[in-house]
Amino acid sequence: MAEKKTMKVKLVRSMNGRLKSHKACVRGLGLRRMHQVVEVEDTPATRGMLNKVSYMVQLVEEA
Repeated sequence: MAEKKTMKVKLVRSMNGRLKSHKACVRGLGLRRMHQVVEVEDTPATRGMLNKVSYMVQLVEEA
């Protein structure tokens, strides 16, 4: 069975004063606080969320 591709994402800018939909994307990625790193599955849905809030998050590494 093939291993699922994942990527590590870090929140580098605050969610204060952001659009509701952008906050929802960040929360959907599993990020709660600044400088937190989470590992998410590399799917078209998560890629779209990353693209939407690219100014707030940073891709740490792809596995």
